[in-house]
Amino acid sequence: MLGLFLETLNITAPVFAMLFLGVVLKRVGWINDSFIHTASALVFNVTMPALLFLGIIHADLSAALKPTLLLYFFVATLVSFAVAWGWAIWRCPYEDRGIFTQGAFRGNNGVIGLALAGSMYGSYGISLGAILAALVILFYNTLSTIVLAVYSPVIKSDPWSIFKSVLCNPLIISVLVAAPFAYFKIGIPGWLQTSGEYLAQMTLPLALMCIGGTLSLVALRKSGKLAVSSSMLKMIWLPILSTLGGWLCGFRGAELGILFLYFGSPTASVSFVMARAANGNHELAAAIIVITTLAAAVTTNIGIFILQWGGWI
Repeated sequence: MLGLFLETLNITAPVFAMLFLGVVLKRVGWINDSFIHTASALVFNVTMPALLFLGIIHADLSAALKPTLLLYFFVATLVSFAVAWGWAIWRCPYEDRGIFTQGAFRGNNGVIGLALAGSMYGSYGISLGAILAALVILFYNTLSTIVLAVYSPVIKSDPWSIFKSVLCNPLIISVLVAAPFAYFKIGIPGWLQTSGEYLAQMTLPLALMCIGGTLSLVALRKSGKLAVSSSMLKMIWLPILSTLGGWLCGFRGAELGILFLYFGSPTASVSFVMARAANGNHELAAAIIVITTLAAAVTTNIGIFILQWGGWI
């Protein structure tokens, strides 16, 4: 038992160590809000697209492209979104429902989920995780825009505006560009490959430190029960239901493990940015990010431990 727990800790500890390093660096003043803003933009526009591009073009599509897994992920994401929105309608003030819903279903899969998948399953985890990340980026941006627009006077929710925002996403662009390279097995020059790897290697440590630098206990104290309720949905109930559903559908090994890591990842930090853009309760959004990120250090280890103990991953 102790050996299995230590093995689980070896998978998750490097990711959360980088995240909490960001907390420390911000506290001692070695990074500030300006650095975090610039570095986050660099990750979003340059280094993460490079990581996804390389992960997909080097993916063994015959092994990493799993239609049934993608279909399940699609359905489970929609169900999670519907459950979170329904709970928000029942439990939340009208003006906070969009923020609550986004916090409860939108995981930080592009950074933390992908980092854990790579840590646990190596290059296969990055390949499969990158393909799932393509779906994540599309679904989360679209669904979040819809639910925030319903409760916000400043966001356009017409189909054309949503389509443009999704199509202009650098992460979506990198996935679309990489797809023909992977399908037709098109190589890239060695110097470009090496340069891309330099960029890709920056992504996870830099993004994790930026997330750590954005965490705020002040926001946590202000938001109370709504933040806790949304966080419990995100970190406990929806991961349990989604992982159990995947198990019942016959997924095992890396597939079930990555499903758990993706559905059990903490709320994406971009939800705070979108909440501010929607003139919503951004303090609630920040509190949900804080709670889920802190909780993930515990729930992720427990979940992996249980799944490994049962011999399912």
